[in-house]
Amino acid sequence: MTGILYIVATPIGNLEDITMRALRVLREVDWVACEDTRQTRKLLEHFGVVKPMMSYYEHNEAARAAELVERLETGVSVALVTDAGTPLVSDPGYRLVQAAIAAGVTVVPIPGPSAAVTALSAAGLPTDAFRFCGFLPAKSSQRKKLLEELKAETCTLIFYETPHRILDALEDVGAVMGSRPTVVGRELTKLHEEFLRGTAEEIRAQLASRPSVKGEMTLLIGKADEAAELDDTPLEDAVRLAEQQGLPRMDAIKQVAKKRGLSKREVYRLIAGDGRG
Repeated sequence: MTGILYIVATPIGNLEDITMRALRVLREVDWVACEDTRQTRKLLEHFGVVKPMMSYYEHNEAARAAELVERLETGVSVALVTDAGTPLVSDPGYRLVQAAIAAGVTVVPIPGPSAAVTALSAAGLPTDAFRFCGFLPAKSSQRKKLLEELKAETCTLIFYETPHRILDALEDVGAVMGSRPTVVGRELTKLHEEFLRGTAEEIRAQLASRPSVKGEMTLLIGKADEAAELDDTPLEDAVRLAEQQGLPRMDAIKQVAKKRGLSKREVYRLIAGDGRG
């Protein structure tokens, strides 16, 4: 009989946010697989839990996944945790879950905190539809390209960002998204938790005025106003503008086609001169 792999969410800051079920599972499993054994040891010790731990992070994920599945197949139970929040959400774990399912191992989620949903619940932005996009790219050109691709999304966008990149990220959000409502949740559930609301430019100015910018950041961008997003710019000019922002021509055509609800082939045909009346 195979063991069970538990995907256990842990607090993102305030230790009181751990669930009773999560604590019970952590006490009952044979092993805890964690991103950082030092960080997880602090959590376990706080609640009086003593368990053998195994590191499981980005650079050893492939090897560790195979090793853990072998143990699970012998009947051992394992809890997968991350440093904070829900495993697999911008954290390692996908390969392990995929391998466990392929091996016929039961995978049980133990739900709990997630910075993305925590921020969304108090941001004051629309919650009827949202898209979690993980961390923004580190380079400005790649960041702008991604934001351009997401510009037409009619849902709230959620990103994670680091303190040392948040000012640059907000600058690019303002350049691409304009004055769209923006929220930054900082140090969520911790002592110095705060929400900064306004445009990307306004929030950037607030943060830039501080001696330093610290804390984990969750960045939320309000959904596109479909009426305001209507664009009557000639297709050739729209493609040229996208190229000036750093996109290769075919990517620029693809982006314009998506925004206008046209096929890439149709946009290419129209800007090439076919079909113009």
